[in-house]
Amino acid sequence: MGLNSPAAAAVLLRRRFLFLTILAVAVFLVLLGRLWYLQVIRAEDYQALSERNRVRYVPIEPPRGPVFDRHGELLVENRPAFGVSVLRNEVSFPEPLLQRLSTLLGISLEELKRRWEAGRRLPRYQPLPLATDIGRDAMEQIQENSLALPGVLIEVQPVRSYTHGAMAAHTFGYVGEISEKDLAGGKFEGYRSGDTVGKIGLEKHLEPYLRGTSGERRVEVDARGRELRQLKALEPVPGKKIYLTLDTALQEVAEGAFGDKAGAAVVLDVNSGEVLALVSRPGFDPALFSGGISVQRWSELVKNPLRPLQNRAIQGQYPPGSTFKIVTALAALQAGAASSGTTVDCSGSFAYGDREFRCWKKEGHGKTDLRKALRESCDVWFYEVALDLGIDRLAQMAFDLGLGQTNELPLDGERKGLIPTREWKRRNYGTSWYNGETVIAAIGQGYVLTTPLQLAVMTAAVANGGTVLRPQLLLRVEDLDGATLYEGKPEVKRILDFAPGVLPPVRRGLEAVVNDYGGTGAAARIDGIRVAGKTGTAQVIKRKEDNAVVIDDPYRFRDHALFVAYAPAERPQIAVAVVVDHGGHGGSSAAPIARAIMNQYFGLAPPLTQPVAEAPAAGD
Repeated sequence: MGLNSPAAAAVLLRRRFLFLTILAVAVFLVLLGRLWYLQVIRAEDYQALSERNRVRYVPIEPPRGPVFDRHGELLVENRPAFGVSVLRNEVSFPEPLLQRLSTLLGISLEELKRRWEAGRRLPRYQPLPLATDIGRDAMEQIQENSLALPGVLIEVQPVRSYTHGAMAAHTFGYVGEISEKDLAGGKFEGYRSGDTVGKIGLEKHLEPYLRGTSGERRVEVDARGRELRQLKALEPVPGKKIYLTLDTALQEVAEGAFGDKAGAAVVLDVNSGEVLALVSRPGFDPALFSGGISVQRWSELVKNPLRPLQNRAIQGQYPPGSTFKIVTALAALQAGAASSGTTVDCSGSFAYGDREFRCWKKEGHGKTDLRKALRESCDVWFYEVALDLGIDRLAQMAFDLGLGQTNELPLDGERKGLIPTREWKRRNYGTSWYNGETVIAAIGQGYVLTTPLQLAVMTAAVANGGTVLRPQLLLRVEDLDGATLYEGKPEVKRILDFAPGVLPPVRRGLEAVVNDYGGTGAAARIDGIRVAGKTGTAQVIKRKEDNAVVIDDPYRFRDHALFVAYAPAERPQIAVAVVVDHGGHGGSSAAPIARAIMNQYFGLAPPLTQPVAEAPAAGD
């Protein structure tokens, strides 16, 4: 049978048909297998992808927890504001979109590009925040141009609001957009680019309480990205309710009493350590940061010579001046270097070696015992006593009273101050301690530095009989149902074991400062309330220019004014420490502020609306 015979041709045809049949079956089986794989194995994946193509997942930022004072007065809350976000999976050409938004929002194109790049860590279907608190006019502009803005969403977001403006701004701190560094650090798990987070102060340190739980909306959209209907909503859970130990009325009076002066004031409950007022002047408006502070406003704050961002109450380190004489008196009596009856003849100066140490009163105080030395702030009495006492015993009493150490408030940058010792000087300067330096340290000058908070802690310990308490700022934390999650309790740092004849004469001397004739703290006197206190004037080191000491600056080189007090003297309730930057004399500048605070606390005067007038200068 030849190859070209009909039989051979039929065999070849059958073979070709069989091959094609097998090929067709194979292709069919491959397609069938692929279909099975897509519809069975990958069904859930492709269903989710399909959902994402028509369903938007819009996260809802939770409102931060509100903050109240000790009486339940609302201090920090949230207000609704409009924010702009974008879904990157709906944007094919980001450059023209960002250019349009830059024009409509008044935000630089570079800033919008930065935020776009920062959001690349997010899933493309998750909204990326580009602007917050844009205002109603900008919101309407976005809505009118929505067809030219694919993927752009307008969301209602909670924005932090401070009901009393700049009051207690350094305590509350402020919030801002979370940084890339924070997101990359792993500490803020669950946060996304554009989220609000506490930056400083209580907003930062109480973030775990203040931050709530995010919610979510699932909405169906059409091909143009317009919402058709809401499929599902998971409501956000607000943050916890924070109650502080602050007394709003007392805080307002304390801040108002400073007027335009810079400085700080701290008011403590002497029996619990609760902080009733924490003042740093000048202040700032924390709401400036809620929607993103402008470069210009930030520059104004940073470059302001009065440093409004510094929390002077815990970060300001001042020579305590004559308020430190409380420490010297207690140390001398406890060590037996002096007694309440020890007398010194003050002629206006004290000679030691080849140096002469002057008293603030040029003509001197004459024969002076402890009571008079405290009442009239005689420097010479403390000069002489300090030489017998020595710097290390003086320093130990300062440490025992809470100076030279932090108090661990939930705030930023608390400073330790400085209480010098022989070992400290040897370690830092490589030289020996000189007795002349002890003389200067005894009146709170030289190397000695303290913060207003430390001075208040010291004063409270003298007032309550020797118990040094850790200051408390957080009163309690409650959940949404009012259940208490945390409750602050008095925390004792140490109890000082004073000898029987140590504390009473010092306290009598502090009463004399305010209530006796010739006392330097007479400006703090209150009718019906016996106040005990101590004035202080801290010298400011003069700056040298061209080898000449500048002494004619009307502000920068004026001495700091200090006053510490507690009341009522017989059964103390509160302790107050006031520092007025470059205020001059403590008795004339700081004591009246303390009096205004105590008047408010004891309900003896209406709330102060004007700064207090300075009293006539009365020495220290």
